[in-house]
Order: sequence, then structure tokens, then C-alpha cells
Amino acid sequence: MCGVVGIAGKSPVNQMLFDALTMLQHRGQDAAGIVTCHEGRLFLRKDNGMVRDVFHTRHMRALLGNYGIGHVRYPTAGSSSSAEAQPFYVNSPYGITLAHNGNLTNAEEIHDDLFKTDLRHMNTDSDSEVLLNVFAHELQKRSKLVPTPEDIFHVVSRVHERCKGAYGVVAMITGQGLVGFRDPNGIRPLIYGSRVTETGEMEYIIASESVAITALGFKVERDIAPGEAIFINADGEMFTQQCAENPQYRPCIFEYVYFARPDATIDGISVYKARLKMGEKLAHKILNEWGQEHDIDVVIPIPDTSRTSALELANTLGVKFREGFMKNRYIGRTFIMPGQQQRKKSVRQKLNPVELEFKGKNVLLVDDSIVRGTTCNEIIQMARDAGAKKVFFASAAPMVKYPNVYGIDMPAKKELIASERSVEEIREIIEADRLIFQDLEDLKAAIRTSKVPDLQEFDCSVFDGVYVAGGIDTAYLDELEQKRSDTAKKSKDGYIDVNIDAASVDLTGVTEQ
Repeated sequence: MCGVVGIAGKSPVNQMLFDALTMLQHRGQDAAGIVTCHEGRLFLRKDNGMVRDVFHTRHMRALLGNYGIGHVRYPTAGSSSSAEAQPFYVNSPYGITLAHNGNLTNAEEIHDDLFKTDLRHMNTDSDSEVLLNVFAHELQKRSKLVPTPEDIFHVVSRVHERCKGAYGVVAMITGQGLVGFRDPNGIRPLIYGSRVTETGEMEYIIASESVAITALGFKVERDIAPGEAIFINADGEMFTQQCAENPQYRPCIFEYVYFARPDATIDGISVYKARLKMGEKLAHKILNEWGQEHDIDVVIPIPDTSRTSALELANTLGVKFREGFMKNRYIGRTFIMPGQQQRKKSVRQKLNPVELEFKGKNVLLVDDSIVRGTTCNEIIQMARDAGAKKVFFASAAPMVKYPNVYGIDMPAKKELIASERSVEEIREIIEADRLIFQDLEDLKAAIRTSKVPDLQEFDCSVFDGVYVAGGIDTAYLDELEQKRSDTAKKSKDGYIDVNIDAASVDLTGVTEQ
């Protein structure tokens, strides 16, 4: 999962891009990058690390220009090398930079085709570089001194034809303008906003989540529709067009469960309100399955994403809601971390129990989801060590049974605790006294709203194994498992990186500060 932002402004955008990436930091802590354009020249800074660590005063001063794009990343494809930090750049035609959130499921096939047919070289294993070169190749074929909006929209339609999977993209064409587009299923989010400057001119922003737009003082206009593209030219004029033949509204349901900030609105749906409803639905299931005598003394969320659902669950059950774990905010997300021992150690460093909320009580711990189960086991043991009499566990999401192929780094199927197990088997492994999962249909019902009638279905592949973009078979998943297992990641990250370090490279037409 990544976060992207693009701004077409009337004044320098470096600080705005930095602030937007800070608002999107939850979508990726592995690497960050910004590229800006000034008088036909690109200025790029990207490296591994969080936004505050990648950009210092000297970097910000060097990011000149009124147009720019930014990216925060954690790696799902490729390696964790700084050479794969985004945005990516290609010099022909015009000079194009691109940032991408998602994952192409046919990246290897396109990679070979780009070399054999299009004569384009790829310097990394990143599918984002593949997507950039498809875009560049198709734009090259329309070769004009100044591309028209029709040219841009034709290029995006060709990207849709060639690229399969999930993508929310912002791209900057040097001296020509800013482009944003979304995959034909709308799996990955993308939204745009605008504001009027003091001189009456219009500025535009495109981002992964609404929080990056409102925090900068822009007005949210709307979500970019599945398959749609937006082009803001060098004069600041905006054009939009549907570029896919058969677009479908099927966003990733896990955005609402976990990844998006609770104060975000995605596809017209409040993430906060959806999570409240998830807690309410789960409470009703507890009452139906465990009865009115559920024996729960207190509901405690596992911070932070589950807090909203846990609060409404407690209200519906009529039991106390308490903060029983204090979080160290300087530890990364544990399911992203390779290696079971590292994840276990991280949980103990990240969470510390408040003993008085556990001692002598039957506690219901609520988490947003259960992926590997490693952290659940550790947290349950922490609750027992703090004096809990009984420890029940509830997941605001259904059982995660299948790997994600659309940009969320969920592990290989064999590493998913629910892939081949029953609820009771999982309960025994994590050593809970009781365990309950959200039902998939209840989860969908919690997110649907009459305000967005077109949005009825979602990509629920991690729960039901149905991959909405198609083209996923057993062979693909087997190959994916070989790449994403803990063993594979350790092997990949252990190699000596011979790529040029992104922190010092000076590309043709791009000054790296």
C-alpha cells in the first residue's frame, strides 16, 4: 500500500507536497519522494525512510516549481532498495515522472513486452516503473510538440488495455501538465480537490485520501471514477474523461477496514462511519452467538485502527469501553515486518498494558483484522500477564484466507492463520477463551450507503478469493507465495544492491539534491 499526491499550483508546491505526504504517512513508511518542475527542469528527492527523515531544509529549498508529485511507499513488489523509491522518471517523451499506488498483476508479461517490442529498458523490479514505461511508450506514439487532452486520454485508455490489476496514479509530464488516473475497477482510491488563490486563479490537487486535500485548505471536489483520467495542462486548465471501456465500481474493502485514516472519505463513504457500523454489526453477532449473558466485563481496542469499531461495539453491548493498551507510535506496522521473531518483539515494544483495566476482568479485545495471528497471540498473553481472568477476541473483519495481489503486502497463503483453519482451530492457536469474526455480508452492509447507490460491490479477495480484475490462477498465486514468504523476503533483502543509490543520482534533465 502506498500514498500518492500531485499538485498543479500557481506558487511553489514543495511545502504543500511535504505536508500532503505527512498526512498520507500511514499508507507507507518505507520510503518517500517528491519531484517538482520549474522552467522545464525536474528536481527530485527520494530515499528510504519516513517523510520527516527524507526531506531536510536543503532538500526542500531545492524542490523548485509550481507543479509536482509525491509518494510514500512500503514495498509489495520489487525490493526495499532505495533505488525503488518513487516517483520514477523516464526522459522520453517530454520527461515523465510517475507515482503509483497499487500492483500490476501482469507486470512480468509487460516487462518482457516492453523490451522485446517497445525497446524500453527497466532498471528495477518495480511494477510502477513498468506502468511508467507503458504510459511513456503510448504517449511517444502520439508524438506532438504539445500533447492535447485527447492525446492524454487515449494514452490512459491504452494503459487500461495493457495493464491489469490495481492502480491509482499521478504523473507529471514536464512542461505539459499533471495527470491522474485510476484502474477500471477503482480498487485503489484517488480523489481530487481545488481551491481559488487570492488572485482568483485555480489550483488543483490529486491524492490517495481526502485528508491530504482538506489539510492543505483545498476543497474536495469528488473521487476520480474507476477508469477515469484527469489532466491539468500547463495553463492550469482541467480536463476529465472516462478512459475505460467497461468500468466497474469495486474498491478494495480493506481500505475501510484498516488502511485509510478514520477521518478520510473514500468514494463518498466516511471511513469513520463505516467502522462504527462494523462495530455495531459485530456486536449483534456476539449477542446472537454468545447470547445476552456474554460474560464480557470490558471492551478494549488494540490501537489504533480498531478503536472506532470497538467503541460502537461496546455501546451496542452496553458494556464499558476502556483504553487498556498504550501505544508507542514509533514502531512500524507489524504485519509488514518480515520474520516472526521481529513481529513478536515489535508487539511488546509497541503496546504496553494498563494493568488496572485487565486485573480480575473478562476482557474482549477488538482488532481490525487477524492476518498471521502472531500479534494476537502476543497481545492475548500480555492481557493475561496483566491479570485478565478471561480473554475474548473479536475481529472487525472476516477471516483473511487469501493473499492480496492488488498492492497490500499480505503474506503468502500458507502464512495466513485462517487460510485452512476453522474459527475454533484459530482460537486454540492464539489461546483466546473465545473468538469471533465479522461476517463478510455484514462488513459490506456496514460500508454501503444510500448516498452512493452505484457502490454495491467491493474487492473482497482477501476474504473470498475472488480477484475482481481477473487473470489470477493457482500458478500465479504459487509464484506470488514464493516471492512474498518470509524466507523469500529475507533472501531478497540480503543481497548487495548494485543499483545507483537514489539519494545521489543525477539523471539527464533531473537534478537530485
